[in-house]
Amino acid sequence: MTTFLILTGVLLLLAILFMLFRTQVLINVLKGSYNQRVDKSNKVHGYLFVAFMFFIFLGMFGYHQVAKKYYLPESASIHGVETDNLFWISMGIILVAFIFTNVLLFIFPLKYHYREDRKAYFYPDNHTLERVWTIIPAIVLVVLLFSGLKIWTSITQEAPVNSNIVEVLGKQFAWQVRYPGSDGKLGQQSFKRIDAINEFGIKVEDKNSHDDFIPRELHFQKGTPVLLKIRARDVLHSVFLPHFRVKMDAVPGMPTSFWFTPTISTAEMREKTGNAEFNYELACTEVCGRGHFAMRFIVVVDEPEEYVKWLASQKSWKSQNEDYFAESMKKYSPSAKSEITNQNKELSSL
Repeated sequence: MTTFLILTGVLLLLAILFMLFRTQVLINVLKGSYNQRVDKSNKVHGYLFVAFMFFIFLGMFGYHQVAKKYYLPESASIHGVETDNLFWISMGIILVAFIFTNVLLFIFPLKYHYREDRKAYFYPDNHTLERVWTIIPAIVLVVLLFSGLKIWTSITQEAPVNSNIVEVLGKQFAWQVRYPGSDGKLGQQSFKRIDAINEFGIKVEDKNSHDDFIPRELHFQKGTPVLLKIRARDVLHSVFLPHFRVKMDAVPGMPTSFWFTPTISTAEMREKTGNAEFNYELACTEVCGRGHFAMRFIVVVDEPEEYVKWLASQKSWKSQNEDYFAESMKKYSPSAKSEITNQNKELSSL
């Protein structure tokens, strides 16, 4: 409390002194004894600009030191390392440009403040300078653009043949994932088949769907490429795996895909971060409704032997919904369809 009162008193004293100074200046102006067109305030303001510049730079450095603990750990994917490198190169270029332009911005008011003994120089344009600050940034931007495009193209084009396939479905407000069974192929799906049990709209008559399974966690195998086949069931969602530097929109009616290679297992990342409870996660970065916050899905990166063991422990969706599967097979299997067609023909001939 004492400190607060002292500070308040000092501020009030400074305010009173300033007002007395300004009052004296105004009295001199009224008396006609104040001949200066400009007082020392221009120079004072120039120094204040420079002081404010140092304040901004110190604030930036301090914020960086405080915020470092909230930064993402090192990338857990191959392309993520390249993405991070490109990001920091871009940030470095932006930082150099920011410091250079702001140093000029804050020093010029001090260096070129108005004085009665100095006349301004008329300097309308300089074609050389215009070319320099147009051509150099353009070249830098083109290099950064094509570097980013190269990385983006490499992870959105055709995935390697040995990729593990995972279907990711976004809905309000949850993620669901589907894995192919031992055949390595996902069964076909149709939005017309979606109901309370069959949330993926799986076509039961497709033999490839018989061993598909739907786990409650997303598992990746360390060192093996993963191909994400992404769909949305209702509105726009966005698949975001921050630790793998993956982000791809899930668009209703327009399947998207993304592949990457995980490089750090969950256990290894826990050691690196010093956090025994660390987990990778799948989040949504589209504001898809009131329940958007709930779209969080646990992701586990396993060592190869752990991944094989996890796969072996999974039960197929068919084995967990035998009755539903049997009823659907009666309705959608080719033999059932032909039988229904024949019955309809007999009824129409009566």
